Amino acid sequence: MIIHKNSRRISLLLLSGATLVFAAAAPGAAAGAPGTSLSPAGHRFSAVAAGPVVFEAGPIVVTCAASSSLPGTGSRNTIPDGPAAADPAGPVAVRIAPPTFKDCTTDAPGLRVAVETNEAAGPWQVQLQYGTPGTARLSIPSGGFVLKTSGLLACTATAAPNGPATAEGRWRQQGGPAVLLERAPIPVKLEGSFFCATSVTSATITAEYTVRNTTDPARPITVGPSLPG
Repeated sequence: MIIHKNSRRISLLLLSGATLVFAAAAPGAAAGAPGTSLSPAGHRFSAVAAGPVVFEAGPIVVTCAASSSLPGTGSRNTIPDGPAAADPAGPVAVRIAPPTFKDCTTDAPGLRVAVETNEAAGPWQVQLQYGTPGTARLSIPSGGFVLKTSGLLACTATAAPNGPATAEGRWRQQGGPAVLLERAPIPVKLEGSFFCATSVTSATITAEYTVRNTTDPARPITVGPSLPG
């Protein structure tokens, strides 16, 4: 994320995000966690930001006006069929298309921001866990999210630089299915010119992704308890 103003001097603190709380590897289900079942099985879904996605590092703010993960070819953004749609002991993982981030800006003049996502090093996934509240973990592959600035300063921030990382969020069922990220921490690596603050290693992300069933819009995507065998 990017840009730090202090006494009329601008120094880049470039950080990155991506989708969604990136910390080390995804934790397993906590002891005693309820099972999880996703439905409708085999249906496809979209995840579209309901408002701006905001990345922060101290006083630094980068805002992306639009973000989404949409179903395409293959099994991405599809509720699994059969046994893979349920886990009696923990969360259910679903592979998703790498989210896109568009119209990203900062409050610093003369600086342009672009975000690129990829799955070259592995899949993006969302892990959904039934509970009160439910949880949603967004997992990205190493280097799967890259934020770049150009113009006044050229710096690059890479999320999950040392291996796959997971963003901790919440699943909301009532009021419309959604994944909520609230100042979720993100590990990053910064590279670039002298004014790129390479000592910065984390940022946060805030976003609300509305999840809609694109196979049958009348049937919401549901995260419920695992049913007995």
